[in-house]
Amino acid sequence: MRRKDREMPREFAGEVLDKCGYASLATVGSDGFAYCVPVSIVRDGEWIYFHCAPEGRKIENLRYQPRVCISAVGETRIPENEFTTEYESAVVTGTAEEVINDEEKIHALRLLCLRYTPGNMAAFDEAIKRSLGRTSVWKVPMESVSGKRKKYDSSGKEMKFGRME
Repeated sequence: MRRKDREMPREFAGEVLDKCGYASLATVGSDGFAYCVPVSIVRDGEWIYFHCAPEGRKIENLRYQPRVCISAVGETRIPENEFTTEYESAVVTGTAEEVINDEEKIHALRLLCLRYTPGNMAAFDEAIKRSLGRTSVWKVPMESVSGKRKKYDSSGKEMKFGRME
């Protein structure tokens, strides 16, 4: 990380992952090109889960090269009359694995649904019956994690080195 003065602790990065609206998953394909796609994620301990269709460019890339990078952005704000952005972000690298055990797949999907659609959990079991076989679930161990933030305190001074207000 170039700006070490904005580095935040691992716990902060976990909080950003837990509250981001979505994350970006970066992969590399057999053509050598990078591919980055937004995914809905959920963190369970030191694992990040996401779901997707069982085919497509993302799946081809994951099978070719399972080393991935996940980037998430939490809260952002553009202060008036300044040329800057306040932000918080997290970056995780790891080796993606397809979840093939139905029990773990259902666990991950339940966590995803509890995060993104908690008011619809009464329909969860029926949805699993209909779509488990056509839903792919992947997990990424949080092998490398970094958190970063640029934020100003109430007096307008940038809070560096993990300082909180």
